[in-house]
Amino acid sequence: MATTVGIFGLGLIGTALAERLLAEGHGVVGYDVDEVRGTLLREKGGMPADPEAIWQSDIILSAVFSTDQLADIIVAAPEVTDKVLVTMSTCDPDQIVELAESARKRSIVLVEAPISGTSLQVRQGTALLLLAGDAAGLDAFEQVADAISPNRERVGVIGNGNRTKLAINSVLGLNRAAVAEGLVLAESLGLDPATYLQTALRSAARSDVMDAKGPLMVARDFTPLGRIAQSQKDFKLIREMAARNGHANLPMVNRYLEVMENAERAGDGDLDNSAVFLAVSRMAKS
Repeated sequence: MATTVGIFGLGLIGTALAERLLAEGHGVVGYDVDEVRGTLLREKGGMPADPEAIWQSDIILSAVFSTDQLADIIVAAPEVTDKVLVTMSTCDPDQIVELAESARKRSIVLVEAPISGTSLQVRQGTALLLLAGDAAGLDAFEQVADAISPNRERVGVIGNGNRTKLAINSVLGLNRAAVAEGLVLAESLGLDPATYLQTALRSAARSDVMDAKGPLMVARDFTPLGRIAQSQKDFKLIREMAARNGHANLPMVNRYLEVMENAERAGDGDLDNSAVFLAVSRMAKS
């Protein structure tokens, strides 16, 4: 049965979600502060709308950049009855718990489905959704979740979706950096980067990250599928959450953030996260 889905945030992920839902026959209305993104949604078959109209949808998804933006959505919500809001961004797990209680007082059920995967993987329907929170709210989301991805895992109480996502993201980011550093080393040794990468992909060092990001690094193609700025934001949150829970010094996370700071200073924030290669290259020469 077709459902109307409202989406807050029409960036890389929000647009990819809209495309998946529209392709499966669901109606999509979306809001973004950037009106150009609303125009693009209209061209794809969706309908740009103001925030109040988004809340009239059967189910509402949040694909905004930060936890603060999610909080703003909840605070500004009009008077509604029994609406389910699904947060699909990487957010602060502790604040998510607090926001769920704030939402409940407004007759909104806040559940989590943060996405492990790039916007391309969302478009392909292969991303992993990490579901957490109220069971009835998640059941309501399941009505449209098949249109997004069959890969879903329920990971427990509210907050656990983003706790799981942060731990996964730490591995992903460090893997990207390792692939970048291997390529920088290979090139410095005079190896052909494409040949080296194909050889590494047949070795014990192979990973899905190497397979996905290695060719982009070799080609110097940093068209964004997941931005450096997003990765930096996530790793700052990873470090903060680790410190809150008794692990104030995660050495590899700290080093990765130094690489991200190099990328930010160089103006690489809007590039794909495979552009970590550029920062590693610069730092290797310093």
